Amino acid sequence: MRVQKRICLRLAAVAALASAAAAGGMWGVGDTAPSWAYGTKASGPAPHEEGVPDSGPKHIPGSLLAFTPAQIQDHFGPADWFPGDHPPMPAVVAQGRKPQVWACALCHYPNGKGKPENASIAGFPVSYFVEQMHEFRAGERKSADPGKKNTALMSSIAKAMTEEEISEAANYFGSMKWTPWIKVVETESVPKMYSSVGMYMPLPGNEKEPIGQRIIETPQDPEGTEMLRNPRSGFVAYGPVGSIEKGKKLVDTGGGKTVACSVCHGVDLQG
Repeated sequence: MRVQKRICLRLAAVAALASAAAAGGMWGVGDTAPSWAYGTKASGPAPHEEGVPDSGPKHIPGSLLAFTPAQIQDHFGPADWFPGDHPPMPAVVAQGRKPQVWACALCHYPNGKGKPENASIAGFPVSYFVEQMHEFRAGERKSADPGKKNTALMSSIAKAMTEEEISEAANYFGSMKWTPWIKVVETESVPKMYSSVGMYMPLPGNEKEPIGQRIIETPQDPEGTEMLRNPRSGFVAYGPVGSIEKGKKLVDTGGGKTVACSVCHGVDLQG
């Protein structure tokens, strides 16, 4: 049900954006795109930029382990706070392979849920996962936002991976069951945000602004996600009031704008 709500909310946002564009309320060709829609850096300092981060051991609730910031951010062996939460990781997931193949767990977490700037890949069919890696390798997957580097990074990693490594990663993440990760909240206002490597984080001070026709996805625990990479700390997706119901109408009937989503994706939206 939570997955369906998220789908409905995103569809409502797409419909709202399309309507605004048609009415001349959005940017035109050649105009500067809004920072909230793309991987650009918004104004405002990140809280951790105000001082040098402590390099000593860090802890998170529920874990008996401790890691330094360098270990947490290690591209070739990032911290695994909860080894008991997932099956044994293949080497390519846990450590990657120097110099070009980063550990999958660095960005997507050992549980495969990841963050907004990459993707949640837990529970994908193995064949689909392999197909997407082949498309990254062939340069067939691109981003509409040239300022967003994730797609180019994934292409370079895919080109360096062996077929065996791709298969191991696909089978590992495909073995996992998806569980709720994003809480949808309808609201009229949201905290003011800054962009941190493609992820929206609340600015200090708790100042708010109207949400408008946006979806703003942000960590439930900003420090736990950005600095500590806590794989048990999920996200909140803020959307305009009424978004879920509008999305549901699009899914069920097409809302007079298109065909019902269930025609192709099934009544359970599982495809």
